[in-house]
Amino acid sequence: MKVNKTILVGILLIILGGIIFLTDTLNPIIRPITYLFLMGSSKGKDILFFGLFGLFLILSQVIDKEIDTNRYLKISIITGSLLLIFGILLEVIFRLQMGIKLNTVFCSMTNTMSSTSILHTHLLKSILGQILSFIMGPFIQSDINTGVGLYQYLPPFAFIIALLIPISFVCIVLASQKRPWFTNILLAFFSSCLLIGAIDGGLFATPSYIGIFGLYLVYRNGYYINHVVGVVLNDNKLLKENELIQPPYRNKGFSELRYFLNRFFIYSLVGLVILLRFTIAFAGAEPDYYTVTIEDIDEHVDFGNIPIEKINNTTYHVDSKYNEMLLINDLKVPLNNSCKYYTVTWNIYSYL
Repeated sequence: MKVNKTILVGILLIILGGIIFLTDTLNPIIRPITYLFLMGSSKGKDILFFGLFGLFLILSQVIDKEIDTNRYLKISIITGSLLLIFGILLEVIFRLQMGIKLNTVFCSMTNTMSSTSILHTHLLKSILGQILSFIMGPFIQSDINTGVGLYQYLPPFAFIIALLIPISFVCIVLASQKRPWFTNILLAFFSSCLLIGAIDGGLFATPSYIGIFGLYLVYRNGYYINHVVGVVLNDNKLLKENELIQPPYRNKGFSELRYFLNRFFIYSLVGLVILLRFTIAFAGAEPDYYTVTIEDIDEHVDFGNIPIEKINNTTYHVDSKYNEMLLINDLKVPLNNSCKYYTVTWNIYSYL
């Protein structure tokens, strides 16, 4: 494997991830950018994104022999989709196992507060967090939430679903071999978003949409994208390498309807998933008040200025004028070391 520009860029991205891990100096510059496609970026997400981005670029140069990269790209799209779907099913089964409602945010108070919901799941993240905590626990900074508080509540088969993460990673690496440099950058970017979305957010997370949509975009239109970029940049090498890629073509035996479905199905599907997210959010919302359920609460807890009303030993109501995210975060302060976990019902109207 010769060191080329792609590998050098990959190394620089990994170094950038390391700098973000060690210092917050670059946060004012990096965070507003990554926030746009990582759905509320955080230090942990930024580190993971640049680390994966760089690693994918480097590994795209390791295999010299010819392989069917389009076949592996198709497998990557399939395994990535299964990872997102099974991640949400895991969230549903977890809630049925715990006996809690589907339309709630679950917040574990073991170690640091860790939250999860169907709209933004962190269950698979807790597996990765547990592994990282075991390997490098003392070096993980306090402002990086690994989600380990959720680990104890995972169903036993969660590890089987988590195995799709390394499988997807390997397939993506194989799909990236011997491709033009611009395609490698696109695949590395979209793949990083996909894996981060699967780990931190799930099926309804913005990076998941970007990842799946992007991989399919490269699969169907990579040839044309490279051609346009090559012409605009007057990059003859890119254009020459691109000629080795067989562009997608319209089979003569396809009917008009079958051609349309074959080419645009995934785009329509992503749109339907986005619509489903908002439908679930509004259908499951509890606009009159928040229902907060607290397990094993200390009787001496002082909620301070939170407008909370006790209904019984475990159930409380909070004024619906409170912003949902603020309420979830504000509750963790008085409930720190004072309960096992708590749940808060959704109220998407509080964001409007």
